[in-house]
Amino acid sequence: MNHARALASFVFAGCTALALPVRAVAGTLTHVTFTATSPLSSNAELARRMLSPLKNAALANLIAKGAKLAEQPVDPAKETFVLYVPSRAPAGGYGLVVFVPPWDVARLPDGWGPVLDQAGMIFVSAAKSGNDQNVLARREPLALLGQTNVAQRYRLDPTRIYVAGFSGGSRVALRLALGYPDVFRGAILDAGSDAIGTATIPLPPRDLLARFQETSHIVYLTGDRDTAAVAADAASLHSLNDWCVFGVDERSAMNEGHDAMGGTALAVALDLLAKPAASDAAKLASCRTDIESAINAKLASARALLASGKRDAARQLLLNIDAQYGGLAAPASVELAKAVGIP
Repeated sequence: MNHARALASFVFAGCTALALPVRAVAGTLTHVTFTATSPLSSNAELARRMLSPLKNAALANLIAKGAKLAEQPVDPAKETFVLYVPSRAPAGGYGLVVFVPPWDVARLPDGWGPVLDQAGMIFVSAAKSGNDQNVLARREPLALLGQTNVAQRYRLDPTRIYVAGFSGGSRVALRLALGYPDVFRGAILDAGSDAIGTATIPLPPRDLLARFQETSHIVYLTGDRDTAAVAADAASLHSLNDWCVFGVDERSAMNEGHDAMGGTALAVALDLLAKPAASDAAKLASCRTDIESAINAKLASARALLASGKRDAARQLLLNIDAQYGGLAAPASVELAKAVGIP
């Protein structure tokens, strides 16, 4: 995603209206309208967490030149959600599955109700959040607003708040899990994933990536006949390992193609997430040291190019560093970029 496309994802101007809150009741509620926004779903916070440092700096530069950025990209009072609430609340609080669909209709996937009842999990999903919708301006903030409003109305167990998705929605779920590990403890990726640490899915700020590495649990579920998604999962899993993310489980649905998971697969995923994610402090520390050494070496090369007057080469190297290392290279990458005219 280039700077223009990334920045165009944000909503300039506008304001947030409020509507009456939904009643805290059990069962399936459709066409639910929420009222609350959150600093976490603001344009500024989405930019900080979901854009690379140089793209975020480019956005700040536009604002400094007079562009007007709305506080929130989405007005929840103008959106609708589907909400499923088990009839019995667990003693430790409900869990929550925030679901990002590939379709635009807000609905509970077939077979999920009894599994959610058994696990004591609330389900929320937004309408008009399918693959044709803008990721930064709609799909991501809608998921965050779903979590915010459910948390205001029901007592939740923060260790059981997950983001999930199917197909293209699963790819968005991975982005949210990476950028918001302080909100989502884990993710269920159903037949859709990407490599992280790229221009498309940059690494978040250092503190957030550390939390993602240490506390997040990611479950991949894909039909064994869904060859494209299986290949994408392999690349995604490889990238998580490269970036020191080891709390990962992978399961295949036998004799299944590109189909949304049913209740049985959901139960498997929730059982996996209920167990502690894999942890190896020595392995994590060694992995982080290797990455830090690589970042420092590339930043040193950029400084050397700049000092020798090779501004174009330094500029290209900094763009590459930003795409690969994202928030891990900041703020040094941002300061060096200013010296070569970026943004």
